[in-house]
Amino acid sequence: MSEQTGSGGLNEYIQHHLQQNTISLGSGAFHIDTWVVSLILGLIFITWFGFFARKATSGVPSKGQAFVELILEFIDGQVKDSFHGDRSSLTPLALTIFVWVVLMNGMDLLPLDLPGWVVKTTAGAEVAHHTYFRWVPTADLNTTLALSTTVFFLILYHSVKAKGGLGFGKELLTSPFHAHGTGAKIALAPANLGLNVIEYLVKPVSLAMRLFGNMYGGELVFMLIAGLLGGGLLMFVPGVIFNAAWALFHILIVLLQAFIFMILTVVYIAGAYESH
Repeated sequence: MSEQTGSGGLNEYIQHHLQQNTISLGSGAFHIDTWVVSLILGLIFITWFGFFARKATSGVPSKGQAFVELILEFIDGQVKDSFHGDRSSLTPLALTIFVWVVLMNGMDLLPLDLPGWVVKTTAGAEVAHHTYFRWVPTADLNTTLALSTTVFFLILYHSVKAKGGLGFGKELLTSPFHAHGTGAKIALAPANLGLNVIEYLVKPVSLAMRLFGNMYGGELVFMLIAGLLGGGLLMFVPGVIFNAAWALFHILIVLLQAFIFMILTVVYIAGAYESH
């Protein structure tokens, strides 16, 4: 890919790496690379944790079992601090979100040009030049919106479960502006409904945009640094230093963004059991 940087410039290099591998679907497009990588990482998570769950013993645990138990206890502790009801379904949800998002975010730490190098080695430079593959699913807005939309429907489910259909509907119309008397309640109902709809919609949008923005920005920084590495011997050493420093800092971002997405999901669901 350094050849692309040299011949087409940094702009062309970045534009190439920002292209998704897609299948056209009428007016839209299906991002194959995002779907494939997300699926593989999800299967890795299920296989990894399922293996140690089946092999778990009450005696001295193996290092792998101890690591899995450490993650599970950490997640369960976070859920326990935020949600005081039955955690039997919420802890597995939080665990799935955290580990899956960490794995997807962590793809940003792998060499940026590795997919292109593989294609170039196996099929030639011309094929590599016309092959696009982005392997950071959370740098694709479709992924983060899909995750946050799922969380949105879970919030609605738990709201109805906690308050009942009529109770939830009543809350949408009578809070946060409370009134006494039928006339006043009817007058305030449109404002209450509008504010509640906005509040519920802001949650998934903010979840999606926060995760996407951080991972997309991190991906762009790696592309810029990779451009330095392809800019000749003079820029190679600074590029290596910048890449190592950003990678170390980005590890914190990878973990922190996964934790924020997970903990906000738990907080939003816990809020569904509270009355205004």
